[in-house]
Amino acid sequence: MLRAARLIFPIILFAVLASGQAPAASPTENQPPATPHFDIGAAVNAYLAKIPPAQRARSDAYFEGGYWLILWDFLLTVFVMWLLLRFRWSSGMRNLAERITRFPPIQTALYWVQFSLATAILTFPLTVYESYFRERNYDLLNQTFGPWMREQLIALAVVVVLGTILVVPLVGLVRILGKSWWVWGAALMIVFLAFVSLIEPVYLAPLFNKYTRLEDPRIRDPILTMANANGIPATDVWEFDASRQSNRVSANVGGFGNTQRISLNDNLLKRCTLAEIEPVMGHEMGHYVLNHEYKGLVMNGVVIVIGFAFLNWSINFALARWGQQWDIRGITDVAALPLAVIVFSIYFLLMTPVSNSITRTMEYEADMFGLNVSQQPDGEANVDVMLGEYRKLSPGPVEEFVLFDHPSGRTRITAAMRWKAGHPETASPEEMARPIVFTTR
Repeated sequence: MLRAARLIFPIILFAVLASGQAPAASPTENQPPATPHFDIGAAVNAYLAKIPPAQRARSDAYFEGGYWLILWDFLLTVFVMWLLLRFRWSSGMRNLAERITRFPPIQTALYWVQFSLATAILTFPLTVYESYFRERNYDLLNQTFGPWMREQLIALAVVVVLGTILVVPLVGLVRILGKSWWVWGAALMIVFLAFVSLIEPVYLAPLFNKYTRLEDPRIRDPILTMANANGIPATDVWEFDASRQSNRVSANVGGFGNTQRISLNDNLLKRCTLAEIEPVMGHEMGHYVLNHEYKGLVMNGVVIVIGFAFLNWSINFALARWGQQWDIRGITDVAALPLAVIVFSIYFLLMTPVSNSITRTMEYEADMFGLNVSQQPDGEANVDVMLGEYRKLSPGPVEEFVLFDHPSGRTRITAAMRWKAGHPETASPEEMARPIVFTTR
């Protein structure tokens, strides 16, 4: 299976890149009739022309390089997990945990701490290249090494804590339930993902950024008006200092119940007009109103259940052949965790087009919701152009289907111009003519 995955990814990547750029005429195909004086295709191309050729080539190179990083991340993960098994480092960590305590749940927690630290250290060279040097090289990271490293350590601490919350009961289920463990294991994973979504806006995000209430009524009040008109019980809008890390614009409406928050970053406030902020916030509200958190859990839950069934079969097969060699006592042994990571890595690599399609579909739905509530198609298109600083704007159709977890810039701008063609009263010559400033460090 590993050999097959190594062969499949380059083949997919070659087919994707060979598919070429989307033709300029494609945005007008299968479109509703435009107004007599509005050419959708010409409007799309006019927006795409706002990004300078050199900047566009740079962002394409950055984004396409990310395709290969998917492969290198996968290969490094498998290699590190193989090292932990082959040289019995994993069983050694288990033995150390058993010497410290006789209580199985604490043994599992101690093993997880060792496993997390070992994995972080062994994969650090690629992490520092991928997340620091490469980002700095493309002018996408504002941090120096010290602050960046501090955030990596915070992230590692979060992984240790949350991983313990997941792994301890998961290993307990394997030991208690036997053959049917994978069904309940998948259910536990889905509940865990819902739990992380619940606490993320209030307890996790503030570990990396400072959140303050947005006080400017010129921005806050229109956002709250849109939220309240669409059934979002918000009384505040939060701003966070993402400019510490980069110049990327972003926003979020996340959480459940009392942890629900509407937030936008300071880059969006600094770089965008109200007409551009409104469709972004409308998009994020769309995720909330359209119940994408719940729908995503259901659809990805199906992927997870199938993955756990595959995991159960694969672990039993591998341990029957190599378990004694790795000093692993069976599927109930926590030292088998590196093997589980290898199996899941293979599975989720092969499921990339499926998981990307699930996310991309919901993102497109949120785009349309944002257009309907904000009625700012030109503002939406301007923001889509800004995203071209680090996202490929015009991928080929196969490339977008397989490797994009969001609609491409061309797809999103086309949707905005289609919406505009059907709502001529929203035409905004000022927004369309507004120059986009592309930032660097």
